[in-house]
Amino acid sequence: MQTTIAQKAQFRGVGLHSGAAVRLAILPAPADHGIVFVRTDLDRARIPARWDHVTPSQLCTLLDNGRGATVSTVEHVMAALSGTGINNAVVEVNGPEVPILDGSAAPFVQGILEAGLRQQAAPLRAIRILREVEVRQGEAFARLSPADHLEIHFDIDFVDAAIGHQEKRLDMANGSFVHELMDSRTFCRQADVVQMQKNGLALGGTYLNAVVVDGDRVLSPGGLRHRDEAVRHKMLDAVGDLALAGAPLLARYTGHRAGHAMTNKLLRALFAQPEAWEWVTLTPAMESRQPGAGVIASAARLASRTRQLAVA
Repeated sequence: MQTTIAQKAQFRGVGLHSGAAVRLAILPAPADHGIVFVRTDLDRARIPARWDHVTPSQLCTLLDNGRGATVSTVEHVMAALSGTGINNAVVEVNGPEVPILDGSAAPFVQGILEAGLRQQAAPLRAIRILREVEVRQGEAFARLSPADHLEIHFDIDFVDAAIGHQEKRLDMANGSFVHELMDSRTFCRQADVVQMQKNGLALGGTYLNAVVVDGDRVLSPGGLRHRDEAVRHKMLDAVGDLALAGAPLLARYTGHRAGHAMTNKLLRALFAQPEAWEWVTLTPAMESRQPGAGVIASAARLASRTRQLAVA
């Protein structure tokens, strides 16, 4: 069955790239509504959270409603919604960028679980991949292959020894997003921070909302939350970007040095091939393998854990 949030969840922070103060709220929505962003500062302009509303941007996922309203850096809140099983929600934001909070999806997950989830009297449909679809750019590629439920395989390779080569595979059933990925933070190289800020980006970035590395050193206080936090964050981003398909995916996603733009390019390639996918109504057994299934029962424990991670 479809799911929405039970009551409003509210968040305050700054935009990673703009540095501007921003407020965001997640509100319930009716069945078959999907996820829609609403710019409260632009006469409540609506921006669907869908692959065909993604526009090219640097270092994040940016949605555009085609009528002048945009919202950027949506990947972490989209990952939190997908990872907790939210199918329908209104996401109100009072500016052009989602707050970065602690650089992960954990504070969003905490807020969603504390607000509660509500099941809706409508069947849940998913997109089942029927044949492999792949996109490439140089050495990088992203691929969707047939599978019974969402699986993710990702690998990255950076020259900085603090990151290096990392690879991870996850079956996204059994609350894997919440248990394995949600608290992994965005990361960057110190040299890139300097360059981005010269170009007017990462103005809200700090050592507290990103993992910053320089060679073999981790500059952020407290070091890493996971030895392989970088690849886990790439997987978190992929969950958020894949959620822009507009429905759960029954697929295996493989990313090699992939990023936001490539994952969107993959979704565009998928939907350009009607023979590569089909709609399917999920049975209770299939629903039990979805990323958000089973996380409600552990909400109190998770809220306690993530409270330590949230940015004040």
